[in-house]
Amino acid sequence: MMEDGPPNSSDGHHGWFTARNGSGNAVDLESVVRPLALNPWDVILCISGTIISCENAVVVVVIFYTPAFRAPMFLLIGSLATADLLAGLGLILHFAFVYFIPSEPVSLLTVGLLVTSFTASVSSLLTITIDRYLSLYNALTYYSERTVTRTYIMLILTWGASICYGLLPIMGWNCLKEPSTCSIIKPLMKNHLIILSVSFFMVFAVMLQLYVQICKIVCRHAHQIAVQRHFLASSHYVTTRKGIATLAVILGTFASCWLPFAVYCLLGDYSYPALYTYATFLPATSNSMINPVIYAFRNQEIQKVLWTVREVERPLCPGVASLYASLLGQTRRKI
Repeated sequence: MMEDGPPNSSDGHHGWFTARNGSGNAVDLESVVRPLALNPWDVILCISGTIISCENAVVVVVIFYTPAFRAPMFLLIGSLATADLLAGLGLILHFAFVYFIPSEPVSLLTVGLLVTSFTASVSSLLTITIDRYLSLYNALTYYSERTVTRTYIMLILTWGASICYGLLPIMGWNCLKEPSTCSIIKPLMKNHLIILSVSFFMVFAVMLQLYVQICKIVCRHAHQIAVQRHFLASSHYVTTRKGIATLAVILGTFASCWLPFAVYCLLGDYSYPALYTYATFLPATSNSMINPVIYAFRNQEIQKVLWTVREVERPLCPGVASLYASLLGQTRRKI
């Protein structure tokens, strides 16, 4: 039964993001022993998790089962899709455990999974940006064993750091015993969330700088090609504008999804209404829903594989084939 009141009511029985014992309004990711009324916000997050899981599962399967996709670029896209897939599963599992199988230790595990997966997702976006910059800056030496080695090092660092962040609540760095140290997301401590937020701003700053450099390289290359091939100035302008627009969409999407939540993590307090956390956390999760469209489904090689699968699945499973067709059709229209 859906509740009629707002998610930050004082009775402390409002599902996934709750105030424990009515003592506050912070988002609570720990399980609650008492039965909870179903919160519409939690349902939306669970549905988002389902969509995220389905989208990224397609990407992971395509990259894993396609031998041609072993290049560094596809490894990094696969890392991003894996992180987003785990984030979607984490949202679903946390909803299930909080509402149907309340258990404090299991809830801490799902919180750790969410922290790990979202950290890995943001870090994977950074590695993709670094890879794109190096592919332009060192174009002549990019396709070498050195690039493969560098890619594996970046993947190890990305997932190593993400797992460490996710293990902190499980290893005892939580506010279960000291509610006054809680952040806007219980049972994460305020200091933990500040570290995550500061790390995000550092990642965003590096990505912004790299994309500025990418824009400069793209503009310079477009100008050189236009001069060598005697293209018109208008053609050079269109090519440059299209490249810059694409980069702006990538960076703008990332910023609009994560910046509100990162800022609120720094400024918010555990006594603030949970509604504020929902309103900023939901756009952050939607980034994992948008990533497959930007980084995977727009890739022409991945599109070819998906179209091939669609043709194979058409006589066997019309529903899956129509889903592929709809997804790829929307992606091509966006391109």
